[in-house]
Amino acid sequence: MNNKKYNFTVLPRRKKEWIRVLITVLLPLLVIAVGIGCMVKMPGKSFKGPLPQMTEEEQFLRSRLQEHVNILASKIGERNLYLKYTELQEAAHYIEQYLVRQGYEVSSQGYRVRGREVRNIEAVKVGSDLADEIIVIGAHYDSAMGTPGANDNASGVAALLELARLMRDDRPARSVRFVAFVNEEPPYFKTDDMGSMRYAKRCAERNENVVAMLALETIGYYSDNPGSQRYPPGISLFYPDRGNFVAFVGNIGSGSLVRRCVKLFRASTEFPCEGAVMPGWIVGIDWSDHWSFWQEGFKGIMVTDTAPFRYSYYHSPNDTPDKVNYDRTARVVAGLVKVILRLAEND
Repeated sequence: MNNKKYNFTVLPRRKKEWIRVLITVLLPLLVIAVGIGCMVKMPGKSFKGPLPQMTEEEQFLRSRLQEHVNILASKIGERNLYLKYTELQEAAHYIEQYLVRQGYEVSSQGYRVRGREVRNIEAVKVGSDLADEIIVIGAHYDSAMGTPGANDNASGVAALLELARLMRDDRPARSVRFVAFVNEEPPYFKTDDMGSMRYAKRCAERNENVVAMLALETIGYYSDNPGSQRYPPGISLFYPDRGNFVAFVGNIGSGSLVRRCVKLFRASTEFPCEGAVMPGWIVGIDWSDHWSFWQEGFKGIMVTDTAPFRYSYYHSPNDTPDKVNYDRTARVVAGLVKVILRLAEND
């Protein structure tokens, strides 16, 4: 028998040494795991399988969405203050006139940039019991320079207009504002000349109680192909690789709103849906008008198809109406109506 003694002093022998190992190594890993779980774990389950047959109402909605996108991105085309000011004004007029035809009183928030007048456009459905609590549904109507902006963001504007139409006869407890924002695209993004920044600041100055803001941003492109969905570094482990879902995205401060919207959408709509609550510095999390509302302390989220993480025509001349999937966009908008009406209830 070999009686040679081995030295195992490299292993911690005392209880306090094991505790030190747990605290310094395992506990941080546990905290990270819990943190990631809080960011990606959402209530309910995302819909899987073949999509159900479209209802007659969804088919009509599809035709309305397609008409809006064609007018904004094809008939009007590129629209921005920097190069296409006339077209920007024409788009604003189209939005105003459609909302008026739906029975809304339309107002505007005008301001001057580069010596020219631009405006946000607002239609309000005043709440019944909780009128002072405000839900803002927004979408920017300008397009990036050099692009007709069909998916980015005529798809979002089309959704905004149809949500207003679908809700025109409802009387929610909370007030709902439908707002078309100007100047979201560069060079105005994250500047004081960004339309949503002007609007959010005015809300704060008036001490308005904005309880939720949903930015409809690039919501029209979907693909069932494996590998069609990409993500910022380190996030792909937690989400599908097929770009066939709509996403609800927000910062940590807006986490409860993200989870509420995901829960409501999944419970009422047979369409894939994902949610993400991430620090605002992660790439893409703040890429729309909800960012402006964060600056004023309001909860805001983005409803999106994830834009350049899925859509290869993003900010290009090829962002044309034929790239938008109107069937799936109609299903998303039909689901959003249910989400917004529930958010606006007196609960």
